[in-house]
Amino acid sequence: MMAFVHSYYSLRYGTLSVEEVVATAVKQGYKALILTDINNTSGVFPFVAACRELGIQPVVGIEFRRDNQLLYTGVALNQAGFQELNIFLSHYQLLQEALPDKPPAFNQVMVIYPFALGTSQALQENEYIGVRPHELNKLQFSNLRHYPDKLVMQPVFTYENPEGYALHRHLRAIDHNILLSQLTPEHALNEDAAFLPANQLRKSYERFPSLISNLEKLVAQASFTFDFSSRKNKFLFSATAYDDKLLLEKLAQDGLRQRYGATHKVARQRVEHELTIIDKLGFSAYFLITWDVIRYSMSRGFYHIGRGSGANSVVAYCLRITDVDPIELDLYFERFLNPKRTSPPDFDIDYSWDERDEVLDYIFKRYGREHTALLGAMSTFQQNAILRELGKVYGLPKSELDALVANPAAGANQNQYTQQIFRYGKLLTDFPNVRSIHAGGVLISEQPLTCYTALDLPPKNMPTSQWDMYVAESIGFEKLDILSQRGIGHIKECVHLVQQNQKLKIDAHEVARFKTDEKVRQQLKSGDTIGCFYIESPAMRGLLKKLHCDNYLSLVAASSIIRPGVAKSGMMKAYIQRFHHPDKIEHIHPVLGEQLKETYGVMVYQEDVLKVCHHFAGLDLADADVLRRGMSGKSRSKQEFQKLVDKFFSNCREKGYPEAITREVWRQVESFAGYSFSKAHSASFAVESYQSLFLKTYYPLEFMVAVINNFGGFYQTWVYVQEARKAGAMIHLPCVNHSLFTTTIYQQDIYLGLVHIQNLEQQACQRIVTERLQQGHYTSLEDFIKRTQITKEQVEILIRIDAFRFTGQSKVHLLWEALYLLGHKSNLDAEAVLFQAPQKHFHLPSLTYTLVDKAWDELELLGFPVSLSYFDLLKTKYRGDVLAAAMAQYTGRKVRMLGILVTTKQVRTIRGELMQFGTFLDTQNNFFDTVNFPPSLKDWPFKGPGVYLLLGKITAEFGFPSMEVEKMDKLPFQEKHQPATNLKLADIT
Repeated sequence: MMAFVHSYYSLRYGTLSVEEVVATAVKQGYKALILTDINNTSGVFPFVAACRELGIQPVVGIEFRRDNQLLYTGVALNQAGFQELNIFLSHYQLLQEALPDKPPAFNQVMVIYPFALGTSQALQENEYIGVRPHELNKLQFSNLRHYPDKLVMQPVFTYENPEGYALHRHLRAIDHNILLSQLTPEHALNEDAAFLPANQLRKSYERFPSLISNLEKLVAQASFTFDFSSRKNKFLFSATAYDDKLLLEKLAQDGLRQRYGATHKVARQRVEHELTIIDKLGFSAYFLITWDVIRYSMSRGFYHIGRGSGANSVVAYCLRITDVDPIELDLYFERFLNPKRTSPPDFDIDYSWDERDEVLDYIFKRYGREHTALLGAMSTFQQNAILRELGKVYGLPKSELDALVANPAAGANQNQYTQQIFRYGKLLTDFPNVRSIHAGGVLISEQPLTCYTALDLPPKNMPTSQWDMYVAESIGFEKLDILSQRGIGHIKECVHLVQQNQKLKIDAHEVARFKTDEKVRQQLKSGDTIGCFYIESPAMRGLLKKLHCDNYLSLVAASSIIRPGVAKSGMMKAYIQRFHHPDKIEHIHPVLGEQLKETYGVMVYQEDVLKVCHHFAGLDLADADVLRRGMSGKSRSKQEFQKLVDKFFSNCREKGYPEAITREVWRQVESFAGYSFSKAHSASFAVESYQSLFLKTYYPLEFMVAVINNFGGFYQTWVYVQEARKAGAMIHLPCVNHSLFTTTIYQQDIYLGLVHIQNLEQQACQRIVTERLQQGHYTSLEDFIKRTQITKEQVEILIRIDAFRFTGQSKVHLLWEALYLLGHKSNLDAEAVLFQAPQKHFHLPSLTYTLVDKAWDELELLGFPVSLSYFDLLKTKYRGDVLAAAMAQYTGRKVRMLGILVTTKQVRTIRGELMQFGTFLDTQNNFFDTVNFPPSLKDWPFKGPGVYLLLGKITAEFGFPSMEVEKMDKLPFQEKHQPATNLKLADIT
């Protein structure tokens, strides 16, 4: 017996995973299943794998719907039919057009129309009418009963039991954003789709045996025999696999001479070793395609960072895919490409956020749109989203929804409705919700991608697979990750600004020189790293100071131990302690002391797990990496994993280790492997950190402008403005005669960009800049209004931010003038006039307008003051007893300090209580950090942005001081002096 099924990949409709669908079908006695998810193929390969595992025949297809209307179902007879269905669906998805009433003439697909169609006329040989169990009674009185050869049974199971039906109803209500009570069959609500036992289903169709036999014939024709083991990526880069091998060898040898010189024996041996494995596993084309992408981007002058496990490869280093030297860092190639690991490798290549799409465009055009796609992802239902979605289904008002999300366990949130929400929320957790895009995955296939998936067209406007990275890996795809980040944008723009402002050309890729530069070393050691990629957060700056970090290897370690898993485990604290007291280290075994010498006997990287398993337990590197992956939950075979665990212990017994030592080493390895971080990742981050740090050290003004313009740092814009001022810049408010859309620099003068002015339209900004660059500076407000023709609301904003200060007129005067000009359109006629009317002059009474008033305008329109500091706005003249630079001198003492709140980090204690860490700036623009423990935080909470007076005890950890806050409160600002500072055109009309 066989049946049609929906899985939960029929989004917001189905209620069972593909594995649950198959397991339920086997339990109910079915021998074959036809998966026909609605308008997608996301579950096809997990479904086929599950069917094979449980010995049931898989048949695949697609149920095509237009909105809620069922149009027809396509059932693939083989892989060619599956591709036909994918091509058909992809065509309409990519054009974003509605599906047609009838499909095209398929060759290897059976098409089943719904019984409601009501006629068998004009049906092709491969077309049928499907009859659901609840439609059998209607069939007795329908003319369709006279065409038994064109009828097939079509039971479609969507849920298992009444609870599944209830979940199905909730999903349909969520999909339509309506109340449960508003659901009707028109919302594609299926009230008759519960799994029936196979014998019961057969009995219900006994009156029409031809329906059963017709479906049996169809299933007998269908054969979906998919090869999961073969690689699906593009096979060749050049003409043949041998040519690929020779080309990769040539490029690697060329790069070897450039990177290491002709006489570096270790590098040469390593390259030969890697090339052998690459060729043996058939990955030459994958390396060459990645090289080709890098070559293109470098030819365009794009900056890139090659990171991830690919940085373990010396060949990748020689091909300039990455700037991490694996020999310098003792990185194992097997961490990247492992002969004993089934999962494929991937390269992670970071580009600047504004250049990534150009690289993707090249890849699609170079390798063809039929063979190239972005990798999809599946966004799942998670706690907060579940509560909100289900809350709306039950009609909860927004205030109650907010309270429920904020504190689900609160007594006020325990009632009959929330009980239902929690019940179905638990069932919905991790359910697929919407299809989305992987952060950077790109697929380049040998066969057209429609052989494996239908394609979507998300907002990226590039074809995207309907399944995710886990399915891609399971069927033999190696993705290429083309990622973007703003840190690279900082570096790229800073280099450009230095050349523009100082006429100096910098090569930001001279990382080897940066690592040994003494000024850069001191800058790193001081923790003065605001704006620098990955090392600017309060926690990271504190760690740099605690470690006295002044070299590359220490920075690589810091980049790893700052990770949440390592820090939470206590490894970070142990590392710092051992760094300061190396003489007190007691190694559990000499092998660990030798292999973990660089990290003071602490496992910091994933590679450390490999070292211990290899050198202590005698596993080869390939087995060690398989074991590591198994401990981190990435192993697909528990049996294979257990064999390696047994081998670990048996090898140790053969080496004569005491059982207690073996078990303790295993405990450490097992506990660490789950949250460890790749050393290659850390090294890649550290390389980029050094690039940023070099630029900040020698070109701080240009660097801060670049950070401001890329909007991607850890802090808000005003913090970087303060840093630029501290470095000697003169900060200017936006000006129509000097500012560009983004912030710009002229020698020591930095003009904030028009983009920072709140409510100023982007189109107006571009018009202002373009007109000025083409026709010259504006000579007056009237000249500006005539040339730009922007609205009075936009002019008002510019006047209030003092963008016309070149006129020498007050804001009030300019507002009157704007009113006169914009109130008399004839005065602004852009066409030439015979006689130019004289400009009207105003005589206004003297009005008080102070710097405080000006700063309030800046706060409103920029989000931060420029003409005054936050401290200047305070009502009090008090500035605290202690400054940040002197905190260490007051260790153990209670002091009062004053600071602008920069950022906070919220955590929970072991008891579940809330505590926070704060970062502040003092009057000298120096940072200091606070710890706000639960008792203090409860009585003296943070109250948003502003200047705080803090009372607390100074503590120091490894020489890094901070304050344990006892009390704190936000201080009041001075008020505006008079209504004139709020003057708007509407007020003076």
